[in-house]
Amino acid sequence: MTPSPKTRRNLFVLALLGLAGLWLAPAARAEKPRGSEVYFGEIELVDQFGKPHHLYTDLLKDKVVVINAMFTSCTSACPAMAARLAEVQNWLGDRLGKEVYILSISVDPKNDTPAKLLAFAESFRARPGWYFLTGEPENVSQALKKLGQYVDDPEAHQSIMLMGNEPTGLWKKAMGLADAQQLIQILDTVIKDQGPEAQTGQTQTGQNQAGDAEARGVRG
Repeated sequence: MTPSPKTRRNLFVLALLGLAGLWLAPAARAEKPRGSEVYFGEIELVDQFGKPHHLYTDLLKDKVVVINAMFTSCTSACPAMAARLAEVQNWLGDRLGKEVYILSISVDPKNDTPAKLLAFAESFRARPGWYFLTGEPENVSQALKKLGQYVDDPEAHQSIMLMGNEPTGLWKKAMGLADAQQLIQILDTVIKDQGPEAQTGQTQTGQNQAGDAEARGVRG
């Protein structure tokens, strides 16, 4: 029995819809959130200029980052770490704010207003790309917990820097009070990382050049 023109037209439309489904399915799969996006989420923080940023989308996604915990009334480790980060900033040059970002997150958000963070940032001549972050205490606590930097007492914060290459999934911990040149060596390996595939069957050069300054490296 020969299908009627109306039936043939309906079958043609169904065929087109089926093809459209095949074309759209890969796109839908490609939009599946990354593991780091799911883990870090869109926690809102505020920088030294009062501008809001989402932790993953604005501060981590597709970036190499150096992260440390600090607070403005700290008189020991925080200024010392900031001084080392200022040297890292100078080494980065024009790459700061383009390829690499520095995130200094306050562990005392109740007292560290954007204005206080700005004054602290200016004392170390922080350039665009070096963010000093605060926000609602609950948001800051959540972000610090995600980064393994949360403490109940600001004075008990860790003198640790996290260095991460979000696109490749490589994260390293470094001693925040190590010599700036050692920190730069560690950061350089993070910047140059090309992912696990590129390292298969290869020896990682320069892996131990930083000595005890590198606490641990993992790939997320």
